[in-house]
Amino acid sequence: MRKSAKAAESGERAADMRAEMRDRVLRAGFAAFRELGFDGASTLEIATRARVSKRELYALFADKQSIVVECIKWRTRQMQVPLALPRPSDPQALLATLTKFGTAAMAGICGPDVLIVFRFAITEAQRTPEIARALDERGREPMRRIFIDLVSKAQEDGLLAPAPPAEISAFFFSLLWGDLLLRLLMGLVKPPTKAEMEQRARHAAEQVMAAYGKTGKPR
Repeated sequence: MRKSAKAAESGERAADMRAEMRDRVLRAGFAAFRELGFDGASTLEIATRARVSKRELYALFADKQSIVVECIKWRTRQMQVPLALPRPSDPQALLATLTKFGTAAMAGICGPDVLIVFRFAITEAQRTPEIARALDERGREPMRRIFIDLVSKAQEDGLLAPAPPAEISAFFFSLLWGDLLLRLLMGLVKPPTKAEMEQRARHAAEQVMAAYGKTGKPR
C-alpha cells in the first residue's frame, strides 16, 4: 500500500515536471518564432532557450511544426473572453452586456502577442495550414460561440427577434471590427485605447438592438 502511494507520488512529480518543461518549450518557441521566423528558429535554438536537451524536446513534440502549432494554441488563450456574463433581464441590461462582451473581445485580439500570432498564421498559411486552423478553433470560434449563446438566451427571454443567432453574430462582429483588424495586421494603425474599444463595442451593440431588438432602439 505504502509502495503504491510512493509510486503515485512519483508519477505526479514526473507529470508536473513534464508539464513545466512543456510550458518552457512553448514560451521559448513562441519567442524564437516571433524573433526569427519559422525557418530561423531551429529546434536547437528553442531547446537552448527553454534549457532542455533536444532529446527532451523531441520527447514532448514530434517536430518543429508541431511546436509552432502548439505555440499558437497556447497563445490564443489570450483571445478568450474571461467574463461571467449575466443573463440580461431587460433591453438596457442586454445593451450593457453586449458592450462589455465587445470591449473584452477587442482587448483580447488587440494584444501585441495575439496580433503576432495572426501575422504568423497568415505568413505560414500555405506551408502550415494547421496554424490557421488552430487559431480559428482556439481563438475566434470560442468567442463566437459565447456570443451566440448570449444571443440565444436573449431570444428565449424575448429581448431579441428570432433571427438566426449566427446572423446576429456576423452582424455584430462586422460592426465591431470593420476594417480595423486588417489595418492593425498591416501596421497602419495603433491598437485602439480602452475608451475607443468601448465606443466601438457600444455602437455595435446599439445597432444590434436597433436591428433585432423587440422593443426598438435603446435610449
